[in-house]
Amino acid sequence: MNPKKPTTTTPKPNQPKKPSRAQFSTYIKYSGLAFQMIAVMGLAVWGGMRLDDHLENRFPIFVVVFGLLAFGASLYVLIRNLPKNE
Repeated sequence: MNPKKPTTTTPKPNQPKKPSRAQFSTYIKYSGLAFQMIAVMGLAVWGGMRLDDHLENRFPIFVVVFGLLAFGASLYVLIRNLPKNE
């Protein structure tokens, strides 16, 4: 009778590990959040510029206010989407 050897394989030290599906989905999730943050802040600054031009303000107050609000909202969304370590 031939005893069967276990078929477990150990990864070789020179072989690079393949990224798992979870790593790809995490990458996609956070890159999507980055594009969303850029879009929201860009839209807020553009809207502030249009409003400042329309009201003929000397100081671009709406650009500053809308930009800061968009940054704060984007940061809030980012923090809410981070994984919670319990």
